[in-house]
Amino acid sequence: MQALRDVRIEGETIRLAQLLKLAGIAQTGGESKALLAEGVRVNGEVEARRGRKLRPGDVVEAVGESLRVTA
Repeated sequence: MQALRDVRIEGETIRLAQLLKLAGIAQTGGESKALLAEGVRVNGEVEARRGRKLRPGDVVEAVGESLRVTA
């Protein structure tokens, strides 16, 4: 299993597309959309909604990286 990279957020939630940009995985909303079409997992489940709200503790897997949302 690969190591989790913590991504610190401000506030209680962040949208999935925003997290992908904050973590440097996607540069634009269009790139986020393309990544979601390829397959992104949130807490082990495939997720296709850019607007999915994430909270601290959620784990996102995309393009070979695992990100954990932290406050």
